[in-house]
Amino acid sequence: RLRSIPWPLLDPRECGLKAIEAASTNNKVAIIFGNERNGLDNCDLQRCHYHVHIPANPDYSSLNLAAAVQVICYELRMAVTQATIPSEPIEWADSATLERFYSELETTLLAIDFLNPKSPRQLLPRLRRLFNRARLEQMEVAILRGILSGVRKYANLS
Repeated sequence: RLRSIPWPLLDPRECGLKAIEAASTNNKVAIIFGNERNGLDNCDLQRCHYHVHIPANPDYSSLNLAAAVQVICYELRMAVTQATIPSEPIEWADSATLERFYSELETTLLAIDFLNPKSPRQLLPRLRRLFNRARLEQMEVAILRGILSGVRKYANLS
């Protein structure tokens, strides 16, 4: 279903290709499915780098969970047959690293009065979307956390 903040949207084929590409560099990949009634809640959706839409008949656009899993597994299998392994593996930031960064980002933005907790206006979900779209490497997250530390030090908050 449509959300208030548009997120990078993939079809099943693109999902399979991106997942296999990331996994081929020894990075962990998770594909999560919501329940049949409501899908994923907004908190879970914000942790995803991409959202996948399986095109279906508009008169009945919902698939049951087993059918959705089957479609995605088929596309993963097809992507495996086309995969090439990159010469230099990339160490992408894992979800725990990203969550620590997002927590530190929120704390810093609150401390410097950039984020108003009484009226956050979707700032944090939009920043998550931005950084997830950038597909950060471990080193890039370390650099960003260093910048946040410098901001807090400059503002005498550390």
